[in-house]
Amino acid sequence: MAHEVGQWCVFPDFKEIPQYTGVYKARNFEIFQDLLRDNGMAEQAERFLMASGRLQVLCYKYDIERNLRTKDYSGFQLLGLNDYSGQGTALVGPLNVHWREKGYCTKEDWTEFCSPIVPLAKFPRFVFTNDETLRVPIEVYNASERAIADAKAVWHIAEASGSLPAATIPVGKNTELGTVEFPLTQYTKPTKLTLTVSLSDNIKNHWDFWVYPHDLPELSALSAQTSFYETDTLDAKALKVLEQGGDVLLTAAGKIRYGNDVVHSFLPVFWNTSWFKMRPPHTTGAYIQSKHPVFGEFPTDDWQDLNWWELVNRTQAINLKEFPAEFQPIVQPIDTWHVSRKLGMLLEVKVLKGRLLLTTMDISSRLDSRPVARQLRYSILKYMQGKDFKPATKVEPDVIRHLFEREAPPVNMFTKDAPDELKFKTKKQVI
Repeated sequence: MAHEVGQWCVFPDFKEIPQYTGVYKARNFEIFQDLLRDNGMAEQAERFLMASGRLQVLCYKYDIERNLRTKDYSGFQLLGLNDYSGQGTALVGPLNVHWREKGYCTKEDWTEFCSPIVPLAKFPRFVFTNDETLRVPIEVYNASERAIADAKAVWHIAEASGSLPAATIPVGKNTELGTVEFPLTQYTKPTKLTLTVSLSDNIKNHWDFWVYPHDLPELSALSAQTSFYETDTLDAKALKVLEQGGDVLLTAAGKIRYGNDVVHSFLPVFWNTSWFKMRPPHTTGAYIQSKHPVFGEFPTDDWQDLNWWELVNRTQAINLKEFPAEFQPIVQPIDTWHVSRKLGMLLEVKVLKGRLLLTTMDISSRLDSRPVARQLRYSILKYMQGKDFKPATKVEPDVIRHLFEREAPPVNMFTKDAPDELKFKTKKQVI
């Protein structure tokens, strides 16, 4: 029996503050709200909640489904469906402390994967190329009171559908229903698809997956063009290009120092960072400006769904403390709410007379075997050579240079020697 599965965190929902109408007040949330405002991200609060919340539900879904698929696992226990406001504030529930929905998960969403009867798909992976055929074995978990006679599973992907052979589903787990097979050759552009498997109107489950082109012949041509300079650091040539009004692509994976104290992984914070003394990861997913034209050839949601795994898992975050207060990056890791540093993984700025795009995601290595990175690189190059490349914020060269040369101050929220900007704010006197 699995004990306290998940406990994946979500960013605070500040709309919860007025729900405290009795003697208890949400002073902790007021502190977290102040931190976000002080670091120039007040308007990001709801975006951070939704982006981290979608990731939280995804993590619970795959944690629970893995349990339901595993032979001899008798079940699992969740600590609760609502947040726990103690121990440094553990925001681990899809519901808030008052058992109210936060806006990113409904009862119908949750019961798809957490019910007495759950269809399960055994995806080998969630990213494919269009020269492949999707093959996904389907099974069902049945912890209801009785066997299900003559059950017929129906599947849907986009406009296509099919059914698996009818079968009696006994009480128990690992009952195989058949395999969904679906050719992907028709998807010549990057596409997000959803496989839905239903046993009835109220017994269904779904899984998103992505298809990318196997061949991108235009990528090598774009990379060979000399309308921009690509480098992994702000070297003398980069500064000369910018001074002359040119464009620079900084592919700085593994090169950033100012921000290397932040550990970003695909999985969010467990329980909370204060209780575990800043044990990594320190972030709860990322908010993505999905409508930004840099994603013209890389369709994405506004949160780090599974297609972002290879790009963001264990990837450096950039500390944007020296950037203008109003600046927000295109891909923004969501820091622990106890500190709320402004972070970035993909950003664009004006420097001198030129334009600069910087990313810490690896969009350069092993592209023949990394279709997601290959596609993002292609989208970035097309964007930089198009008419939409218009960074709005200007920074001095030193702001970029310091990212490579300076160490961020160590974070310790609980000692009097901590830097003022990193101390846990205590004006409400709750700590």
